[in-house]
Amino acid sequence: MLVLAQTVISLAAHRCIRALKTVQTEHAAPQLYTTLNRRTCSSVSTPRITTHYTIHSREKDPRWEGIEMERFADEADVVIVGGGPAGLSAAIRLKQLANKHEKELRVCLVEKASQIGAHTLSGACLEPTALRELFPDWKERGAPLNTPVTEDVFSILTEKHRIPVPMLPGLPMNNHGNYIVRLGNFVRWLGEQAEELGVELYPGYAAAEVLFHEDGSVKGIATNDVGIAKDGSPKDVFERGMELHAKVTLFGEGCHGHLAKQLYKQFNLRENCEPQTYAIGLKELWTIDEKKWRPGRVEHSVGWPLNRHTYGGSFLYHLNEGEPLVALGFVVGLDYTNPYLSPFREFQRWKHHPFVAPTLEGGNRIAYGARALNEGGLQSIPKLTFPGGLLIGCSPGFMNVPKIKGTHTAMKSGMLAAEAIFPKVTAESLDSETAGLHTPEYAENLKNSWVWKEMYAVRNIRPSFHNYFGLYGGMIYTGIFYWIFRGKEPWTLKHCGLDANQLKPAKDCTPIEYPKPDGKISFDLLSSVALSGTNHEGDQPPHLTLKDDGVPVNRNLAIYDGPEQRFCPAGVYEYVPLETGDGMRLQINAQNCVHCKTCDIKDPSQNINWVVPEGGGGPAYNGM
Repeated sequence: MLVLAQTVISLAAHRCIRALKTVQTEHAAPQLYTTLNRRTCSSVSTPRITTHYTIHSREKDPRWEGIEMERFADEADVVIVGGGPAGLSAAIRLKQLANKHEKELRVCLVEKASQIGAHTLSGACLEPTALRELFPDWKERGAPLNTPVTEDVFSILTEKHRIPVPMLPGLPMNNHGNYIVRLGNFVRWLGEQAEELGVELYPGYAAAEVLFHEDGSVKGIATNDVGIAKDGSPKDVFERGMELHAKVTLFGEGCHGHLAKQLYKQFNLRENCEPQTYAIGLKELWTIDEKKWRPGRVEHSVGWPLNRHTYGGSFLYHLNEGEPLVALGFVVGLDYTNPYLSPFREFQRWKHHPFVAPTLEGGNRIAYGARALNEGGLQSIPKLTFPGGLLIGCSPGFMNVPKIKGTHTAMKSGMLAAEAIFPKVTAESLDSETAGLHTPEYAENLKNSWVWKEMYAVRNIRPSFHNYFGLYGGMIYTGIFYWIFRGKEPWTLKHCGLDANQLKPAKDCTPIEYPKPDGKISFDLLSSVALSGTNHEGDQPPHLTLKDDGVPVNRNLAIYDGPEQRFCPAGVYEYVPLETGDGMRLQINAQNCVHCKTCDIKDPSQNINWVVPEGGGGPAYNGM
């Protein structure tokens, strides 16, 4: 566990932090609900599901009368939300600049995972461009990039066969010069570099609320309250969260950030861009027979088991980490239309393909996880700056979709943000129209960087999929307009709208019959979630909140046959019979949640609002 920095903090703030840690430590929870527990909840005609204080105000709740609600506050120059590649790169660059110019600069970073890197999940094939800029001596520093890509394989799969596709130089999937990494390990290494430079890292503290000055500019963030019972009442160990104030706050929460959603509305940041579109990525780590191990080999495929109108594909990477290890995964665009589709089961089915299964036969699955990823590209990037804050990394969405890479662009966005705000936060006399500093220079610098050039070139590849020929039409478009013309076509294609609006009613769709898992290559959902290390304090309000508890049964189940129970990759949502036997109810198994955000994105009623649970909860990915 990274320790709190040596900076002098008020005694009251220290007491607050110790109390928060005590609450987190004293309430260890089992990883999963058992089937028994899932079946024994009480029911009424419309069972109450949501007890979270963001939906039910504590001000009108007599159970909260007399409870101390004061929050201790602390001041920093810069606060960063999110300990991923973007947030850590921003923190590192800020301290590098401060050391270079001999400036005092306090940088605080909060991360909801119990350890830096514990919630990080990606393929991942890393393009080292931004890393070289951040640390030219990254090899000497021991960055965990152990597997240079030596072989690229790309395939179109049919149910029984494979059609090889030549990997020509210049195609976005060409990985020459890249490294296969376990991104969680890489992020943990970035955290070590940041701490050495003097960045204050606060893992285990979830940023739950954006704070504002009276003039409307961002003042900072507040961490979440802890010690609240599942029914929404205060426990004896209740402690209010802590406020962190800053001249500038950087929001690098990752894909579909909880606070970023609030900022979009507060500052109308999405006024001049298209809706963001997403995919869900599912991943497993396996140890395999050493005879089948090809360190440095990268395999990608499209096609089966998805039809041509469902965007997605697979990856299988051979790592060189001292043992015969492979990372494999499946990505499904969340603009799919059939409510019966299950991304998890499509993944399990894909592993049985004759081209994939031989690699896994006799192997051992050791880890599982899932995460949503941005696919909107250039068209969907919102306004990035506002008084008091900036958006960085995958929160606004800098992923290069055809490359399936966003780490290098996220890191660069964090570095550019740091370079833009550093002169202002260290200026002896602040010249700002608002209490929170506004730094529009960041957006300008980004548009003049290689990040923008790269994203502009591929801007039409993902939306080109929306044509009569689907996948194959998109591949033809990519071959002509990207490989030949490098994205210089004088038009920009549009997406088809919010992913939540794409599902068709169940009556208009054909149910999908998935084969049962064999327990050797394919597996059931709950045994998979057990491998994610997911853990939440059990006696807390479910952080998967519903705006209206009646909508799931009355609309989602009635019209779409309950798609929550299929698009969730962790078994969080299930429809169970009412104990009275006269209907169904939705049950939310919040302890299973791997924080992928898919439910918040794909819910056709947009009734689910993902909020942060108590800090330290969630998956514990070991180098995923």
